[in-house]
Amino acid sequence: MKTKTGSLLASMMFLEYFIWGAWYVTMGTYMTEHLQASGMEIGAAYGALAIATMISPFFVGLVADRYFAAQKIMGVLHIIGAVLLFLATRMETSGFYWVVLGYALLYMPTIALSNSIAFSQMTDPGKQFPWIRVFGTLGWIVAGVTIGQMNIEKTATTFYLAASCSVLLGLLSFVLPNTPPKAATTDASSALGSEAFVLFKDKPYLVFFIAAILVCIPLSFYYGFANTFLNEIHVANAASKMTLGQVSEAAFILAIPFLFNRIGVKKMLLMGMTAWILRYLFFAYGNAESNNWMLYAGILLHGICYDFFFVTGYMYTEKKAGDKIKNAAQGLFTFATYGVGMFIGARYSGFTVDKYKIGTEHDWQSIWFTPAYIALAALIYFMLFFKEKKTQISH
Repeated sequence: MKTKTGSLLASMMFLEYFIWGAWYVTMGTYMTEHLQASGMEIGAAYGALAIATMISPFFVGLVADRYFAAQKIMGVLHIIGAVLLFLATRMETSGFYWVVLGYALLYMPTIALSNSIAFSQMTDPGKQFPWIRVFGTLGWIVAGVTIGQMNIEKTATTFYLAASCSVLLGLLSFVLPNTPPKAATTDASSALGSEAFVLFKDKPYLVFFIAAILVCIPLSFYYGFANTFLNEIHVANAASKMTLGQVSEAAFILAIPFLFNRIGVKKMLLMGMTAWILRYLFFAYGNAESNNWMLYAGILLHGICYDFFFVTGYMYTEKKAGDKIKNAAQGLFTFATYGVGMFIGARYSGFTVDKYKIGTEHDWQSIWFTPAYIALAALIYFMLFFKEKKTQISH
């Protein structure tokens, strides 16, 4: 891969995830501050991305891949998306949801499109893709640090920042390497990943699959309300501090191949689930004064929470599926977790936050106990029913 091509792909990944990190992390805080939104309304807004995740495989598989060059359709989606990000700042609560849903339907397909553009230029994806994808994590981190240092996380400026970068990426997309449309071989069922339903005949995988959906419920609490929580208890530059989670994620992902083969998938997944319980206990007992170390610990656990369960889960899914249905299997796993699981989690987290609202503030200890209990239940279920011989991955 040429240096110019690598630089373009790295810039694409940086902007792709900068955009997402710029508005997504602080959206709940913005809705609380400017729209006086309830927990259910905030949960619904975050659930919009889950709906988009369920729909986007059909768009990418049935439309984008068949009829359009990937870089061109990505450019159009980001430019239109920038308009919707701007419009979001002009909306009241009900209108805000529909604009966010519309934006999510445009943005979520660009994740698959950006991956497709990157892979199409690589001679050795196994070695080259991680070095390109890490710029996405850097983009998310830079977005959070920028917002925290500018002290804008409660303002509409986060959406303006994301919209500006969306325009920039939209324009950049038209000079990205050409990725022509693929042959029209995908139908509706394969776009969903239904070919991978055969995996459910394997009892260990079915147990894991159900556990993965359950774990997305506590995940939704973090994505939807961690920034609101930190701001409400007066943690300075909360958005900047939350980027420590992405730093942790980047560090722990390097250990996964070694640990996967060393200790096996079950222990890896159990470590991820245990980290979710610890995270929410730290949040429940942490504060901005004497116990602020607990808040940092809860944020830093993101690397274990996310990598040891979801990244390990993708690797386990690929190993189980084999070459023939691995794409369908990954699509099904994404549909179930970031689609179905996150949608349920977003709704339930919003309900829980409303339940423990006291005046203009919240009983955060009771709120954080809820996902901790759910994670504990998922852990017990997984320990009792998951029986799997050690699964190896190749280097």
